[in-house]
Amino acid sequence: MTEHVDRSEPEAAAVPAAAVTPADAADAARLVAFGLQPKLQPARDQEYADLLRRHREDPAFARLADAVAAGLGLIVLEVSPRAGMAVTAAEDSVFAVRMGDYARRTSADGGDRFLHGLAHLCVAAMAFPRPEDLADDGYIGRVSVNGVDAFVRQACRRLEERAQQQGENTDPATDAPGLEAAWRVWARRSSTGATKDARRLAGSTTGIVGKAVVFLTDSGFLQRTGDDNGGTYRTTARYQLQVRDMAGSAALAELLELGVVPVTDGTPTLLPAEESDDLELVADAGLPFHS
Repeated sequence: MTEHVDRSEPEAAAVPAAAVTPADAADAARLVAFGLQPKLQPARDQEYADLLRRHREDPAFARLADAVAAGLGLIVLEVSPRAGMAVTAAEDSVFAVRMGDYARRTSADGGDRFLHGLAHLCVAAMAFPRPEDLADDGYIGRVSVNGVDAFVRQACRRLEERAQQQGENTDPATDAPGLEAAWRVWARRSSTGATKDARRLAGSTTGIVGKAVVFLTDSGFLQRTGDDNGGTYRTTARYQLQVRDMAGSAALAELLELGVVPVTDGTPTLLPAEESDDLELVADAGLPFHS
């Protein structure tokens, strides 16, 4: 008998992965640190730009940097020259901003938490009123403080009409959750406050919107462009990524269902009320419209 000889090629030896050096770990952490500086633009920092390029071209380094971010409780939204290393904090991250803590910085009133949340929600809805706006990397949204306040008041009107049509109590306790509770508090609140010169007070609705846009500007999500209409702002790539991440939230879906923000043909950002003659908008609201 002839002994069978196996002439198949021997299996290729597994190529060991390159060992991660302390310098690699330091560079990955450095990239995440750059990502935590939201106002820093890669185009203005050569080291940041070089690390972004390395993340794009070196898969092993990209995995290491993403792992460092994950270990800090950060979710990487995008790594690109336009947005840098855009990260958002997971709920359990030390970097997470709690709405309760955020609201308490200006007021001890627990009911204001809903107002601050509603202000942020409406800034996002006005900045990116259509799905295609969120999908277009080149789209830049524009908002103003007075415009957002006017928008919220119009949304409040729609919510009130809906509650009346459904036979709901239009005057429940203000600590009830959801938009239905928030609109009642917002509608009762003064737009600017009670000072003789109508200066914006922190507890007024324009004061609450103003705090929201300042926070978003400090976080690298908005850029201030002027002083008209209480302050005008434009969106950044980071904010677009952040709103994409929250686009499926129940609160945003509930707001869109009111029909105040169009999500199809992108005609006006704000739809007129059915009876516009008695619609009371904030003076000099400067409502943005997108063609």
